Amino acid sequence: MIKRKRRQKGQAFIEYVILIVVIALAALFVLASFSDRLRDMITGVTVTLGGKKSDDADKESKDIIKDLDKEGLQ
Repeated sequence: MIKRKRRQKGQAFIEYVILIVVIALAALFVLASFSDRLRDMITGVTVTLGGKKSDDADKESKDIIKDLDKEGLQ
């Protein structure tokens, strides 16, 4: 009986880990899909509040990543 409870606890733990991994992957997919739109929204709020528009604001995410590969982080 005790071994059975241990096995069930281990099984529940694995199920929670799998659930967390699936949710994390879904969140990454959503962020990757909407990254350009989110950056545009954040830029709009920044400009509205008196900030400056970044030079990278008009670039797509793919272009920014390519530039990072070439130049590295500055």
